[in-house]
Amino acid sequence: MAQEFSYEIVEEIAVLSENAKGWRKELNLVSWNDRPPKFDLRDWAPEHEKMGKGITLTNEEFETLRETLKSM
Repeated sequence: MAQEFSYEIVEEIAVLSENAKGWRKELNLVSWNDRPPKFDLRDWAPEHEKMGKGITLTNEEFETLRETLKSM
């Protein structure tokens, strides 16, 4: 059985794409279970009521990714 969890989108940073059903791939700062917010990349339903699988990154991980992308 799936565990209950809570989330709060602290900051909406960017919408990377949107599909025909209105789901959007977004980069946000999200607090999961009242923990400090992390960078989060995943698909969201139009009103953020549902979400797809995604990844979360700490500030350090996000900075490493950002520097890697800049050097490409």
